[in-house]
Amino acid sequence: MTKISKFDAADYLKTPIAIAAYLTEAFETNDAAYICTALDTTARTKGMGDFAKATGLSRER
Repeated sequence: MTKISKFDAADYLKTPIAIAAYLTEAFETNDAAYICTALDTTARTKGMGDFAKATGLSRER
């Protein structure tokens, strides 16, 4: 049986330019759910602690 891994966009967001493009596209949709997903994905690429520190937000939801 072939194993298939789940796609995770965070695995492909390696540079600040890629992250900026991903977030720009998300914000252009005006879809709150998609924007939240994109922010979550971006946070996971950088580590939640670093993301919270950079944005001035807490790690808590």
